[in-house]
Amino acid sequence: MAQKVLVTGGGGYIGSHCVVELIEAGFCPVVIDNFSNAVQGERDVPESLQRIEKILDTSIEFYELDLLDRPGLEKLFKQHSFSAVMHFAGLKAVGESVEQPLRYYQVNLTATMNLLEVMQTHGVRNLVFSSSATVYGDPQRLPIDEQHPVGGCTNPYGKTKFFIEEMIIDQCKAEKVLYLPQVLYSTSHTPCIVIDFTLCAVVLSSLTQVAIGRRKHLNVFGNDYDTIDGTGVRDYIHVVDLAKGHIAALKKLKDNCGCKVYNLGTGTGYSVLQMVKAMEKASGKEIMYLIAPRRGGDVASCYADPLLAEKELGWKADFDLERMCEDLWRWQSKNPTGFTNNSPSSI
Repeated sequence: MAQKVLVTGGGGYIGSHCVVELIEAGFCPVVIDNFSNAVQGERDVPESLQRIEKILDTSIEFYELDLLDRPGLEKLFKQHSFSAVMHFAGLKAVGESVEQPLRYYQVNLTATMNLLEVMQTHGVRNLVFSSSATVYGDPQRLPIDEQHPVGGCTNPYGKTKFFIEEMIIDQCKAEKVLYLPQVLYSTSHTPCIVIDFTLCAVVLSSLTQVAIGRRKHLNVFGNDYDTIDGTGVRDYIHVVDLAKGHIAALKKLKDNCGCKVYNLGTGTGYSVLQMVKAMEKASGKEIMYLIAPRRGGDVASCYADPLLAEKELGWKADFDLERMCEDLWRWQSKNPTGFTNNSPSSI
C-alpha cells in the first residue's frame, strides 16, 4: 500500500501543489485545512483539491480541521497510520503579522506544538516543515546558504517560523538523546527536514490581477532600497519546482538523516520592477504600479544558495522567470476571478 502522508494546509497554494506531486510520486496524501487560505468548493472540500481530483482522476481524503483543535487532531491520528507529515498550515503575511503579532504567535506556534505533540504520542517521526527565508532576517550575505545565522527576524511572521524551527530542532535532539543508547532505536530519533524559501506569491498574484483588470494598480512598497532599481529583490521560484523540492526532502527522510535544513530557490534575485516587466511580457498587458511607503518588516534583498539541496536532495529549479510568468498568466487568463468561476482547467 502507498504510504500515507498527512499534509497540513493542503488546500492552499503551496500545499495543494505538493499534494499533486505526492500523488505523482506514489504517496497517499491525507489533507487537512481550515479554509483560512483556501477556497471552499463543493462537498465542503477545497476547490484546489477538487480540481486535482478531476485532472488526475483520483480521490483525495480531506478533513476540515484546524490544528488548534487538539482533540480533532488526536482523532485523526487514531484513524490513520501516517508515515510522515508535511506541515504547511499557518498564517503567512509579513505585513499582517506586524499589525497582528499576538494572533500570529497564537495560531502558528500553538498549532505546531499541537501537531508535534500528537505526532510524538502516535509515534510519527518523519516531518517536512515548510519554513521561510524570513528566519534569516536582513541577510548578512547573499546568496543565503544554510549556514547563515538565523533569528534576526524583522517581523512576527518570521519569528514564528524561527521559533518553530527551534522547537523542531530541540525535539530532534531530545529524542535522539532518549533513544540513542539502545541499539534498537539508534536511528529512531525524529528525522525532520526544514525547508526555507521565498515564494512571494502575493506579488505574483497582484501582478496578474492588475493585468487581468481586477486591480487598478500594483502597490510597490518602497523604491529606496539599496538594490538595482530601489525596489525589493527576492528569489521568485515556480511553485511546481518548490513542490518537487518538498517531495525530494520527504524522500530524504528514509535515510534517517536527522534534522536537516535546505534552502530552496533559483539562486537569482529579481526586483519588483523586474517582475513587472516580466509579467508585462508574458501577458502582453501594461501593468500600472504606484510607489508606496516601505512596509514594516521587509528587507531589501533575499535570495537563496540552493547548492546543498542540489547536492543532497538531487533537486534543482527547472523553470526560469519567463516560464513562471507565462504559466501564472495562463492560469489567471483561464480563471479571471480565481477559483470562483469553477473552471476545472487547471489547479
